[in-house]
Amino acid sequence: MVASGYRGQSVNVFKNILVLCVGNICRSPTAEYILRQQLAGHDIQVTSAGLGALVGRPIEGHAMALLQEHGIDASSHRARQLDAVMLREAELVLGMERRHLAAAARLAPEASGKLFLLGKWLDFDSVPDPYRQSRQAFENVYGLIERGVGSWLSYL
Repeated sequence: MVASGYRGQSVNVFKNILVLCVGNICRSPTAEYILRQQLAGHDIQVTSAGLGALVGRPIEGHAMALLQEHGIDASSHRARQLDAVMLREAELVLGMERRHLAAAARLAPEASGKLFLLGKWLDFDSVPDPYRQSRQAFENVYGLIERGVGSWLSYL
């Protein structure tokens, strides 16, 4: 969200955005890196984590290839396990499915007011998990994530 600050300067309301999924190797890092690209030049930190993360693993191959095809380098990504501290420190938390938000709220109830679906502003409330599926499944998910990210930009 951008607000007018001193002398009409724009001020980013959200400085720390966290994106969630399960393994933190497909959906959430894809959204993280698309958001980073879209918000380049803004003072906003974007990270991701998983509810059952495959800790230390790089982004999944199809997801990596799709990001690369869109000019985004996610080679430095390593999966991280979600914890309560991450949820407390984030100012906005975007999940791929309602159950991700529910699990995050159980982990850190005080974060409930900042938990939202990536597709909140659109006609979908779930980004399906493409893990171990075809490239076409990843392409479909990439499209949903790209639309979801785009729908949030005017609020960031």
